[in-house]
Amino acid sequence: MTTLLAGDIGGTKTLLALYSLEQGELRQRRCERYSSAAWADFSALVNHFLAQGPADEARPGSACFAVAGPVRGGRVQLTNLPWLLEEGALAQACGLGRVELVNDFAVLIYGLPHLDGAQQAPLRPRPADPQAPVAILGAGTGLGVAFGIPTPQGLVAMASEASHAEFAPRSAEEWALKTWLQRDLGLQRLSIERVVSGTGLGEVMRWLLATDPAGSGHPLGATPPLELPAAVAAAAAAGDALALRAQRLWLGAYGSAAGDLALHSLCLGGLWVGGGTAAKQLPQLQSAAFLEPLLAKGRLSAVVEQVPVMALTDPEAGLFSAACRARTLLGWMGH
Repeated sequence: MTTLLAGDIGGTKTLLALYSLEQGELRQRRCERYSSAAWADFSALVNHFLAQGPADEARPGSACFAVAGPVRGGRVQLTNLPWLLEEGALAQACGLGRVELVNDFAVLIYGLPHLDGAQQAPLRPRPADPQAPVAILGAGTGLGVAFGIPTPQGLVAMASEASHAEFAPRSAEEWALKTWLQRDLGLQRLSIERVVSGTGLGEVMRWLLATDPAGSGHPLGATPPLELPAAVAAAAAAGDALALRAQRLWLGAYGSAAGDLALHSLCLGGLWVGGGTAAKQLPQLQSAAFLEPLLAKGRLSAVVEQVPVMALTDPEAGLFSAACRARTLLGWMGH
């Protein structure tokens, strides 16, 4: 049986999973979650995981690890861990034929062509061009952006820092938000991520609490900043007027950023909206509050109209995508 290894490495937790390849399809055999900080050495963690399998379990032929940090030349220093990972050294230490490290948001590109209906939901279904680029953006704590370039060997993922481009207000309301946040945070410039992210939803609400007459004495005024985004979403779902205004403004900025990404990439192969908020706010992403700004691109609106738009809702999409990449690596090795 052909097996491969996939991992999703974060500062808090590491997921490792072993997959088998059966008639070209991936089947997860077993998966374990580890506390990342409990291990001083990542190769020791991998070898521990592999040793837990049955005695007749085949050694994985290849592995792909999604990592929280920028990968350069097959090496990465993890953002929130003292691990310095290098592909060749990992392959040797763990007895693996081939190892690839991929940024933990960019890796999602490799899973997109293989998602089933349970892993995604349509926002604007359209026919996809298989020869065209794909793109994904996802609001979580921050805002991730990645592109996929089609090649004869399949998609090649390209990481991006597009979320740190300048936030461009589209209205007097957004201009007031931008200038207030710059003053409040002491910033010379405001990036898209400051508004379009889970954290950004909290920042929008902070602005309203400080400037809207309805903010005086509002119940959310005493909410700690880290808890504010989830509290805003819950209050909006309960019909709170100020929280609904914050959510509407946030969705508009998010939709506009998604439409800009479609123009940057001409992703006629598909645009996915992921991140931790995709499943939680799926009805909102399917609403006009998000989709109308996505399409409102003036003379280029007709181009964006052609882009298929989906929400990536699988909470284990990173692990699945790493497994898809490991399968590609197996093919390159002649398996």
